[in-house]
Amino acid sequence: MPRRCTVCDHAARVAIDGALVSTDSYRHIAARHGVSTTALQRHKADHLPAALSKAKAATQVANADDLLTQLGALRSKALGLLMKAEQAGDYRTALAGVREARSCIEVMARMMGELVDGGTVVNILITPEWTRVQAAMLTALSPYPAARVAVADALVAIEGGST
Repeated sequence: MPRRCTVCDHAARVAIDGALVSTDSYRHIAARHGVSTTALQRHKADHLPAALSKAKAATQVANADDLLTQLGALRSKALGLLMKAEQAGDYRTALAGVREARSCIEVMARMMGELVDGGTVVNILITPEWTRVQAAMLTALSPYPAARVAVADALVAIEGGST
């Protein structure tokens, strides 16, 4: 007769599942919850709902979109300060503003895959518009977990080049 999964029966199963999805080390999770690392590995492979992993991917897309928004705001702020310094005739501060705006633009380009050391790569799958569309779709599908998982799978397939 097959043995029951000790993690599935554990009182802190939800916390353990969360730690497994967030890629905490098996050793740390095992020590915190008094289970073996092999039980954690078996549980993750056999019983951890695929939806949890998909939800983590959707959250990462939303976080990346938020980071791009924040970088865009910083770029706008740097450009605004640059223009004020230029109008005041403070050219030293204006040059500092140019450097800061350039730095923001460079970071954004690297994040979006448009700027890679050693050459230029344009990756339209991670443009701000595409990440906003992905985040909006996954947010709109929150009340429909099965549909959300199916759409997340399709998006991963598109980005992986398998469709």
